Amino acid sequence: MAFKRRMIKHLQYLALTALCISFISATAQKLPQADSAKYTDANKRAKTFFFELLGPGAAYSVNYDVRFKKQQNGWGGRAGISYYANAGEHLFTVPLVVNYLAGKNGKYFEVGGGITYYNVNSNDLFFDNTNYGNSADDVNSGIIGTLNFGYRYQPVDGGFSFRGGVSPVINSERFLPYWPYISFGYAF
Repeated sequence: MAFKRRMIKHLQYLALTALCISFISATAQKLPQADSAKYTDANKRAKTFFFELLGPGAAYSVNYDVRFKKQQNGWGGRAGISYYANAGEHLFTVPLVVNYLAGKNGKYFEVGGGITYYNVNSNDLFFDNTNYGNSADDVNSGIIGTLNFGYRYQPVDGGFSFRGGVSPVINSERFLPYWPYISFGYAF
């Protein structure tokens, strides 16, 4: 009879252990499914549409930014456009930038470099003024080099995004190391 009691006690411990293991296993399988939305957002290609003041677009620009791989950080690129006209003068720019985002959870350090095509008929801080005459009809076109160093807040699950930093500008006559930028947009 003592043998039978010990055997029943061992079976009870074995059954309790099996029950605990199956509970832990079932819980471990449920956790990723409960957080699947979070993991899905982290594995999608981050995209942002934003309005930028100053920066590579000179006065302002409207831009679209996307990561090259299905992730929130890493390598990506952006393209923008800007047009400004006043009193017979105009400024048209198209900034194209390749950038890298280092960080996680929507908070990133951004570094990048690119070019900006410009078409302008005014003497501006950015642009080579050697081709300007005295007429507003004199138009200057070309390309300037740009860099980006700054902070980017871009939520993993989408929503309001913010960027701020400096965007040094390089042209044939000067180097502007502290040209600022600030942008507001929407990440999706």
